[in-house]
Amino acid sequence: MNCETCVFYVYDEEYDDYYCSVDMDEDDYVRVLQGHYKECPFWRDGDEYSTVRHQM
Repeated sequence: MNCETCVFYVYDEEYDDYYCSVDMDEDDYVRVLQGHYKECPFWRDGDEYSTVRHQM
């Protein structure tokens, strides 16, 4: 999964940068940083039109 397509990957105007806005606890954060997951367990498709295309 690519962070740039995730719904939780948001832009912060104050810092002029993108960040992950998932509200995870410290244990989850450490697991993600240490590579315990093959894919991010918090990733959600940020394509708001995917449901519409699926229904067509």
